[in-house]
Amino acid sequence: MEVETERVAHKDCHINGAKHVLFGKYEMGKLLGQGTFAKVYKAKNLVTQERVAIKAIHKDHVKKKGLIEQIKREISVMHLVKHPNIVELKEVMATKSKVFFVMEYVRGGELFAKLQQGKLKEDLARKYFQQLISAVDFCHSRGVSHRDLKPENLLLDENGDLKVSDFGLSALPEQHWNDGLLHTQCGTPAYVAPEVLRKKGYDGAKADIWSCGVILFVLLAGYLPFQNANLMKMYVKIFKAEYEFPPWISPEARRLISKHLVVDPERRITIPHIRQNPWFRRGLTTPITISNDLEENEKGRELIGEEITKLSETNHSPPFYNAFEFISAMSSGFDLSSLFENKKKSGSMFTSKCAASVILTKLGSAAKKLNFRVLSDSEFKVKMQGKEEGRKGKLAVTAEVFEVAPEVAVVEFSKSAGDTLEYTKFCEEDVRPALKDIVWSWQGEDNCHQLERTSGN
Repeated sequence: MEVETERVAHKDCHINGAKHVLFGKYEMGKLLGQGTFAKVYKAKNLVTQERVAIKAIHKDHVKKKGLIEQIKREISVMHLVKHPNIVELKEVMATKSKVFFVMEYVRGGELFAKLQQGKLKEDLARKYFQQLISAVDFCHSRGVSHRDLKPENLLLDENGDLKVSDFGLSALPEQHWNDGLLHTQCGTPAYVAPEVLRKKGYDGAKADIWSCGVILFVLLAGYLPFQNANLMKMYVKIFKAEYEFPPWISPEARRLISKHLVVDPERRITIPHIRQNPWFRRGLTTPITISNDLEENEKGRELIGEEITKLSETNHSPPFYNAFEFISAMSSGFDLSSLFENKKKSGSMFTSKCAASVILTKLGSAAKKLNFRVLSDSEFKVKMQGKEEGRKGKLAVTAEVFEVAPEVAVVEFSKSAGDTLEYTKFCEEDVRPALKDIVWSWQGEDNCHQLERTSGN
């Protein structure tokens, strides 16, 4: 790893059409992708002529969002997990303003691209699943839980072999609480295990197995096992492991998937049993595992820590991630629901840890303070109407409460009548402040405020 000094800070990565050499070592090429805090470029190592991908991360941006610890953790994890089916982190470099991840360049693109063309043949799906399990097993042997396994984070190289990427949400053993469990809720909604949504802690490795089961279903079926235009109903399906197999999936594959998608993590299949499964073992080839140098990893931690910790002296802790916050960011990730939904409803949602009775009482109280008349108050629904005439009559809004788990409730607002712009203002400027005492996290849809993306990619 190199830490660039002040004298070459002006060589920071700015691509303006002309060739640019970063740190005198990497010739920068085209932009491959861009996220909230980072840009990824194709590049060439001028010494070895090897093609690489370089992710440039703005330090100021991640510092403001409290993501410095997450970046340090991602670096530590990627030094630990050197495996043929995991994207390799080659080195980390930094200037005063940016951190650069130099990674293996994977030419084949995302597995998602293949899924856009439809379901995969069983032999090909099995090959990818075997390689996924090999990579995940290696991560778990190093104490690493990925926590965001999904086809968008599975890349394909020029030989058609799978590479697991994006360890931004991964967890190391030191993140376990005294009970030996993880407690940060994170992941992508359609792939997250039910126990991750609860507040009692979870085993990261067992949660990864659930995600692997969802991925295998998607590879063979061409769509998600848990899908619904209404997100709360999708979560109800996840908590019940309620799904149906399409007729073309073989009985052997069905049995294996069923053992992954078990709500009780203690009864869920383990990797040793996956490896013994007859369907899984068909045509299996074992990859050669790259040896891991723990001393190199610790050195890498110290070097990057020395550079980045300077920026984190005033930062107390990483932000709280929860799976519901990632619903708002799904459009930037692998969200197959768009392939099946004809349209999205206009509305706004929030999650709460309060009981339904408390939420309903608060909704009625807030309606009166906002000069809205409560028209009906059914068991889990509040209908309210504005007292003043708007552009298209009086604004009418319905708020419905769903209990998706014993500890989690979701409230959905929808416009029953009135002007859409007035409804948007109601969502953004009136409802949010009035309900702040009971809200865990907001998830805006088409007409309401979108949560800021929490991913550093």
